Amino acid sequence: MQPASSTSRFLAAAIAAALLPAVVQADPTNAELLQKIEELSQKVLVLERRLEVQDEATKTAATTVPVVKASPRGFSLASADSQNQIKLRGVIHTDGRFFGSDDPEGLKDTWQATRVRPFVEGTLGGIYDFRITPDFGQGRTVIQDAYVTGRFNPAFQVTAGKFKAPVGLERIQSANDIRMVARGFPTQLAPNRDIGLQVTGGFGGDRLSYAVAWLNGSNDGGSSEAFADVDLNDDKEYAARVFAHPFGDSESFALRGLGLGIAGTYTSQTGTTAQPLLPVLRTPAQSTFFRYRTGTTPTLADGERTRLAPQLYYYVGRFGLLGEYTTVSQDVSRTTTAGRREDTLDTTAWQVQASWFLTGEEESFRGFKPNNVFSLVDNTWGAFELVARYQVLDPDDDAFVGGAASFADPVNAASKATAYGLGLNWYLNENLKWVLNYDRTRFDGGAAGGADRDDESVFLTRFALGF
Repeated sequence: MQPASSTSRFLAAAIAAALLPAVVQADPTNAELLQKIEELSQKVLVLERRLEVQDEATKTAATTVPVVKASPRGFSLASADSQNQIKLRGVIHTDGRFFGSDDPEGLKDTWQATRVRPFVEGTLGGIYDFRITPDFGQGRTVIQDAYVTGRFNPAFQVTAGKFKAPVGLERIQSANDIRMVARGFPTQLAPNRDIGLQVTGGFGGDRLSYAVAWLNGSNDGGSSEAFADVDLNDDKEYAARVFAHPFGDSESFALRGLGLGIAGTYTSQTGTTAQPLLPVLRTPAQSTFFRYRTGTTPTLADGERTRLAPQLYYYVGRFGLLGEYTTVSQDVSRTTTAGRREDTLDTTAWQVQASWFLTGEEESFRGFKPNNVFSLVDNTWGAFELVARYQVLDPDDDAFVGGAASFADPVNAASKATAYGLGLNWYLNENLKWVLNYDRTRFDGGAAGGADRDDESVFLTRFALGF
């Protein structure tokens, strides 16, 4: 658009050129000519002001009109300068579980809405990010996330609220990005979501990142809502994680997708009969295979708890590998008629998971995008991915020592679970996938007379929508 002044001058010249012949032809007096010129000047000034107002309105609209966007990654409303915005996203997971044999815990074949999560997130002032995530899955209502993050510097960001504790690798991965229906055994030993403060940052383009958190503390595999989102002890839990991409800038493409990290936690807390602060360990089908003794003389957490979690992933081309190991050292006690027993028990878990895109897409830790989408009209079928996993969860054998005074009952608690799983994932498009898994778990102990609990076989499926 031309500036208002130049436009008005052009119009004035045009009007003058148009009126001049008429003025000359009429042979007006000097007074009449001056009056005509004055009238023409006033019209030009009015027109010039109108054009200036129009130009100002256009510039104001460009800086104040909000920007509305809709994409496969969600819906957003942002200010014109992008300093303030709000996004709406969501996840829906509908799962099916079908046993190959009877479950000793009495679980049935079932369909379940495992996750029904709308995400409300955004940015204020260009610095402060927020997220609110309710979850209506599994017949309950829970606030999964509720936090604010100040991005003051790439190397220094502060988060306050309820968020994922920076420990387990697969736990940190989005539920929509995990490759199998059930997360691996190491995730059952890592905390889930907790309330507190966290400082995070990255260096060298995130070649090295860190997270340090001061939290209320949550059970192995659990979240703070198990305690009504408040702490049952004065002592807090400290968590830290360091993760590196040592070859992120390498000229060798085959090395860039390697990520290595280690995480850990420390706390000292004491459980009660109402809340022992100890975990329940489950199979991929969510059948309980290990628990500490409960009842009137339960086993309680009683003192220090430390976790250590080395972890890695490697993605190159259509191949992906994820591995992690987690160990928990927990002080416990139990008081019976025979007296009080105390011990420190170590529980370990590890998994190795490999994935391969049959249709040539690139594997990654976060996100997926098929080369084409499922369409009967275009005769395209989306992306297909094979997944395999081997994992072990091994409670401390000392938990079973002491007969009736033991911390765990060998009749209904297995001393070890070993599982393998195979899966096929069909990505219909960027937002929708269908997951099919077969998992088989073998147990050491867990049945009467010291016998091994029967192997568990289960078919799991998931229809996952994420945007």
